[in-house]
Amino acid sequence: MAATVEPVLSDNALRTLRARYLRKGPDGAVVETPAEMFRRVAAAVAEAERRHGASDAQVAAAAEAFYDAMARGVFLPNSPTLMNAGRKLGVLSACFVLPVADSIEAIFESVKLTAQIQKAGGGTGFSFDRLRPTGDYIASSGGSTSGPISFLRVFSEATGAIQQGAFRRGANMGMLSAEHPDVLKFIDAKLVSGAFENFNLSVKVGESFLRAVRDSPDQPHVVVNPRTGRRYYLPAGLNVAAYTLADLYPAEAAPPGAVWSVGRLWRRMVENAHAGGEPGLCFIDRVNADNPTPALGRIEATNPCGEQPLLDYEACNLGSVDLARFARDGAFDEEGFAAAVRLGVRFLDDVIDVSNYVSPPIAAVCRGNRKIGLGIMGFADALFELGVPYGGQEALDWARRVARLLTREAFAASEELARRRGTFPNYDGSTWSSRGRAMRNAAVTTVAPTGTLSLLASTSGGIEPAYALAFRRHVLEGQDMIEVDGPFRRCARARGFWSDELAEKLAAGEPLARAAPQLDEKTRRLFVTAHEVEPAQHVRIQAAFQESIDGAISKTINLPAEATRDDVDGVYRLAWQLGCKGVTVYRHGSRGGQPMTTGPAGAWSCPQCHAALAREPGCSRCPNCGATLCT
Repeated sequence: MAATVEPVLSDNALRTLRARYLRKGPDGAVVETPAEMFRRVAAAVAEAERRHGASDAQVAAAAEAFYDAMARGVFLPNSPTLMNAGRKLGVLSACFVLPVADSIEAIFESVKLTAQIQKAGGGTGFSFDRLRPTGDYIASSGGSTSGPISFLRVFSEATGAIQQGAFRRGANMGMLSAEHPDVLKFIDAKLVSGAFENFNLSVKVGESFLRAVRDSPDQPHVVVNPRTGRRYYLPAGLNVAAYTLADLYPAEAAPPGAVWSVGRLWRRMVENAHAGGEPGLCFIDRVNADNPTPALGRIEATNPCGEQPLLDYEACNLGSVDLARFARDGAFDEEGFAAAVRLGVRFLDDVIDVSNYVSPPIAAVCRGNRKIGLGIMGFADALFELGVPYGGQEALDWARRVARLLTREAFAASEELARRRGTFPNYDGSTWSSRGRAMRNAAVTTVAPTGTLSLLASTSGGIEPAYALAFRRHVLEGQDMIEVDGPFRRCARARGFWSDELAEKLAAGEPLARAAPQLDEKTRRLFVTAHEVEPAQHVRIQAAFQESIDGAISKTINLPAEATRDDVDGVYRLAWQLGCKGVTVYRHGSRGGQPMTTGPAGAWSCPQCHAALAREPGCSRCPNCGATLCT
């Protein structure tokens, strides 16, 4: 029997584990080692194998395989699994979507479920489409409703209250259709500094709206009251903060004055995204084209980072394989990567059977569809190891190759599990059934941001480019240390241009070309960072992965500070044209609240740009680089 693998973790990974993941005693002291954590998780998840006829020896073998993959950093599940597997809470999924129905009772039932989910470290997504617009009639009281934004605030305040005792900061995704009468209020909801900090916001736009933006932007934009189905125009002179349904023009007749056009609404979204990174866009018809269970209803929302579209009451557990572990010295270990993908599918399918889902409706949908979200992290570091610049055609070719391989092997693994364990219960009527392919899981692949997971694995996050080649990490007691991207350090040493002085220059923000002028152009082109990559290339990388991924992609399109509104407009249009399911931009420095640079709180830092943060990262946006900090 092979010797037990001991986890090899960086100092910052150890600090993160001790603060957020490892078990603590009544006095708050850590009572678990990283190896013991991985053993705890592996054993708890492997117990699912017993339900499918595995012997004690087979369960033990599965637990050993799971442990080995996690300890070596080859595969890691989402944070709630690491935190909660084998413990009392037992909530192992990261992503939940809850309904927001048009009644006080239903709304506050979802608020309660949100509290229970976020207490355990999960994130929640909501569509507010069903809520009556501001000023609409309430028959039970004879009064009028305060509209979706007021209830968005209720969920936000609840999340803020939960954070104090939770494993990590709660996070939410709020979505609203462009056809809702309160869409202008929603688009402007985060213009006030500090508003809805624990929400990411995305406007859902359909194909007809997008074609109108492209072909006839001057046509009037029509909104629809979800309660009555009546259609309205938005008057051009509306006071966005204060308008009600009574201020709108009924669409049955020609409007008496100027109205908002589809082009003007689009520009408003572009302007706000340029100013502060939100709202993002969700191409909702594209999402539903890939809905594997259309007989159960339309998908109307995603998880907080946008990579997992889910039905009402649906949850999904995620995991990521570190692609960089299989790339060395220009070679890619395709066989090893495929084996890790297959193991990841088995692990995530087992998680479904041992997870606590908080409420019966969630358990029913989750066990009925058995969705999982297996993706990758370490794409940028893998490209470095392969000698491929992130900004070129070869990187797009690798993105497509990796995504196809990931999906091919993941689907094959799910198909094999279906042969041994049965298809997911809602298989009949699914798109898999119509294709004649037996699958254990209704959805299998996705690409998550892997914020903290990539820190634990000492690799780059998700499919993002490296934000920096070297950075100064602020740690406890006000100390700091320089950390250097692993592939860059290995390359620099191998080619003889490494020095501590080089690391100091890069950590101070000096461009590589100036810090190491002796470098050849090929090496400088290889080690590009996020702001050196053209925005269009960011989008093309996302789209290349989306071609094969059956979920969606979490990706921030980083823009330089001098980027214009037209640049944002171009990114949004290109993302739609290339088949993305959503898009999020961040212009450098556009969001207020700069990160701390000194002090104990600097122990928490953004896994993407490595800036020290004033409080523990959870599912939110870094104010420095705009990266999503959800794991």
